[in-house]
Amino acid sequence: MSSKKKRKILIADDHEIVRGGVRNLVESQPCYVCCGEATSGREAVKMATELQPDVAIVDVTMPELNGIEAARQILKLCPQTKVLVFTVHDAEQVVVEIFRIGAHGYVLKSDAGSQLLQAIECVLDGRHYFSSKISEVIFDSMRGGNLPHGEPEPEDKPTAREREIIQLLAEGYGNKEVADKLGISVKTVETHRAAIMRKLGLHSIGELVRYAIRNHIIEA
Repeated sequence: MSSKKKRKILIADDHEIVRGGVRNLVESQPCYVCCGEATSGREAVKMATELQPDVAIVDVTMPELNGIEAARQILKLCPQTKVLVFTVHDAEQVVVEIFRIGAHGYVLKSDAGSQLLQAIECVLDGRHYFSSKISEVIFDSMRGGNLPHGEPEPEDKPTAREREIIQLLAEGYGNKEVADKLGISVKTVETHRAAIMRKLGLHSIGELVRYAIRNHIIEA
């Protein structure tokens, strides 16, 4: 890798201590520079669009827009950016979803010190990188036929917009606040909300919150 041009790294995590640790690790290498730090998934998408980083390091659990949805949008809006998921989650459901959206790497926070820099270099070289434990989960899922990479999602699954609304509602935002954050009308939010409840067979916000926690959209 050439040392003449520093590669830009965006860090997205809602914990200041984690961001600081990752920033220090990244900038310990003369070939990398931290171009920005995002504290929510929505901010991560905005910053990625503006800064066009070479690599976006994205946590899974973040407010307003979780890391899976943020990664999905970054991959769509910034095709030249490599997305590296950096998280404590190793549940098969999360791993399968990350694999499905086409992220370039997946590193567990417990492996940060020994693997994060290696993962960055790997994805910048056009390869994929997964922590050893994640590789085992992927292998087991492939063996069980649970990785429909590139296939359309089932019709009864929430759409990307519906998942955004689910997260915001589950975090306690009202219809108007959701509308303001997404730049849509209150009526559109109400229409999506009704469709979500009907599609998922839910009857209250409490049930919606439990669904969001169970599916790793928000933390308990």
